[in-house]
Amino acid sequence: MHKSTSPDVPTTGPKLWVILARAHGALASYVEHCIDAEGLGLSDFMVLEVLLHKGPMPISAIGEKVLLANASMTAAVDRLEEKRWVVRQSSDSDRRNKIVKLTREGRAFISELYAQHARDIEAVTSVLTQRERDQLRALLKKLGLSAKATTLQRRTGATLAPFNEANMKLQKRRSSQVTRG
Repeated sequence: MHKSTSPDVPTTGPKLWVILARAHGALASYVEHCIDAEGLGLSDFMVLEVLLHKGPMPISAIGEKVLLANASMTAAVDRLEEKRWVVRQSSDSDRRNKIVKLTREGRAFISELYAQHARDIEAVTSVLTQRERDQLRALLKKLGLSAKATTLQRRTGATLAPFNEANMKLQKRRSSQVTRG
C-alpha cells in the first residue's frame, strides 16, 4: 500500500536518502534492462558512450569517466574489440600507452543505441514537467556539492560556514594543500 506524504510532516535527511536510493535503483534497473535487451552489458555500453561523446581516449581515462577499475576496463575493451566496435592504437607521445577508438561499425552501433537510450530515459522522465526537471537538476546538484563539501570537511578537519559554492572551492584548495604538504 502506498503511503501518502503529508505536507505537515517534514521530510528528514534519512527519508530523502531512502527515496534517492530507491529512485536510483529503479532507474538503473530500467536502463540496464533496456541495454541488456540489445545484448550489451552496462559497462560495455558506458565505454562506447564515452568514446562516442569524448572521442578516442586512453583506457585509464575511460575508466575514470565510467568509474571502472583497470582490470574491468581491459576486459570491457577486449569484449568490444572482439566485436570490432573499438580498436587500440599506440599513442603518438608514448607508444606504451594505448588509445581506444571507435571503429566505423562501433560508431554506427553506439550512435543508434545511444539514440534509443535517450528515448528510453525520456520515456521515464516524461512524468516530470520541464520546470520540475530543472528544479530536480538544481536540487540534486546542490545536494551532491554539499555532500562533496561535507566529505572534504571531514577528511581535512576544517570547519567552514554553511555550504555554498565559494566554500566548496575553498575546501578543495585546502584539501589539495593538505595532501601535497
